[in-house]
Amino acid sequence: MQEEKKVSAPPETSHSVLRKKMSNQTAVTEFLLLGFSDIQELQILHFVVFLLLYLISLLGNLLIISAIALDHHLHTPMYFFLMNLSILDLGSISVTIPKSMASSLTNTRSISYSGCVTQVFFFIFFAETDFVLLTIMAYDRYVAICKPLHYETIMNRRACVQMAASAWITGILYSALHTGITFEISFCGGNVVDQFFCEIPQLLNLACSDLYLIEVGFLIFSSFLGLSCFLFIIVSYVQIFKAVLRIPSKQGEHKAFSTCLPHLTVVSLFFSTAAFAYLKPTSSSTSGLNLIVAVLYSVLPPMMNPIIYSMRNKEIKGALSKQIGWRLFT
Repeated sequence: MQEEKKVSAPPETSHSVLRKKMSNQTAVTEFLLLGFSDIQELQILHFVVFLLLYLISLLGNLLIISAIALDHHLHTPMYFFLMNLSILDLGSISVTIPKSMASSLTNTRSISYSGCVTQVFFFIFFAETDFVLLTIMAYDRYVAICKPLHYETIMNRRACVQMAASAWITGILYSALHTGITFEISFCGGNVVDQFFCEIPQLLNLACSDLYLIEVGFLIFSSFLGLSCFLFIIVSYVQIFKAVLRIPSKQGEHKAFSTCLPHLTVVSLFFSTAAFAYLKPTSSSTSGLNLIVAVLYSVLPPMMNPIIYSMRNKEIKGALSKQIGWRLFT
């Protein structure tokens, strides 16, 4: 018999190995979110606490929106942007908290793939739009105090609507691009997200393809843009404080500070919590720390913003007092 020749297979390249590895993976159809506790009593406590925080945020932001909408004295650029900020805060906290509360009640941690995509998209959308709007609000305060004679010309109704629309459109485009890049990645590190909602840094820990490097690069680019906006806000407030200190009247100086300090407080709260959440190394963070930090930057700003503005602003206090008839704000 003629001896058969054995043909050796060509060596596999790194790309073919990667494709073979990815083809053998089971497609992720759902993710498992991190729970606050497996003990039923603590789950109920988590539900009650989140429900209270959610109701406080809803009530505060709805009061701000209705006060500005119903009081014609507040139909100015500053309060127009503040109303947009309250709408964004309502959307932002509604993306994460209701799902977490439902998970505690039903004792389930799963979220569908499409649900995770939706949560990531809307969370980034509201956060990015919030970010751009806070920058616009800093510019509004700069023009109002440093260029008061040109304020009505620069910040006219059409300009304000265009600025607000640009913030919302920027948020949509940025979120669509960011979410699209994130979910182009193949997930082979399991489907357990080490967070109580779908958060991009935690999703990247599950990535198994080189595409995650593109997302990391996008995050770095986003951080650079964020830093640029933050520096713009800082420079604006340096100019504002210089102008305020030159005001001869103590009453005028107090009024200028009272309109700027709430916004500066909100900006500081937003940036400090977001920076701490995204600049900390995810690999060395414990699950407990991740949960605490996530609550700080996803729940605290939307809840505290209306409180900060209503406490420091006499016009908001007056509008709320007229609206609900309480002596609390007088």
